[in-house]
Amino acid sequence: MNTVSFDFSGSQVLVTGGTSGIGNAVATDFVRAGAAVTITGTRASVADYDEDLSAFDYRQCQLSDVDSVDALAAALNSVDVLVNNAGAPYAGGKDEWDPEGYAVSIAVNMFAPMRLTMACHEKLKASTATGGASVVSIVSMAAFVSAVNVPAYSSAKAGLVALTKNLSRRWVGDGIRVNAVAPGLIDTRTTHPVLEIPELLEPEMRHTPMARMGMPDEVSGAVLFLSADAARYITGTTVAVDGGYLTV
Repeated sequence: MNTVSFDFSGSQVLVTGGTSGIGNAVATDFVRAGAAVTITGTRASVADYDEDLSAFDYRQCQLSDVDSVDALAAALNSVDVLVNNAGAPYAGGKDEWDPEGYAVSIAVNMFAPMRLTMACHEKLKASTATGGASVVSIVSMAAFVSAVNVPAYSSAKAGLVALTKNLSRRWVGDGIRVNAVAPGLIDTRTTHPVLEIPELLEPEMRHTPMARMGMPDEVSGAVLFLSADAARYITGTTVAVDGGYLTV
């Protein structure tokens, strides 16, 4: 079989928003590869989730609260891999065309990951992982094409792409690689409403040469690869996992 396996034994991994969807797939695959994985969520404890999260260390974190972000970083003993996955459109349930709603979405989807990443700098720098420490941010097709219903989310993800490029150069001497993964339309709880609205789903499928939604575990492989020694010469890039979306 043409399968790839990774060995992250001894690695400390933080995956924000790891309770479901892409984040959960990433966290699960890191555990299977031998890593000790901390995930974050917005609820008080794992008991508040229906999913079995017993394989992970769980920390509550509200991305809209800078104190919560800082507390998360301070609570970590070490970090070899940071995956900035948490975030969502319509942060706070606000219209993103309203200036206040725009600001909230930027705060959650761009500023919070940036703040967390910077707060983890010294711990990432201290990593002894083969190939160096790694930061991987989950961005979106909305970083590259118009997303008229979620302009702030789109702007935030484009900002993370730019941050990835700039931070990769700033930290290259510290042995920290910084990359991003841009998923296309992935079958998660967040995207399920799209399945019920043909006028939203059909244009996306027409724009995707593979003509299907992706699955979370089709994204996680790219994250593990970028975090692995095999990718030790890769930094500052964004890998599209999109079924060909950006080729059209």
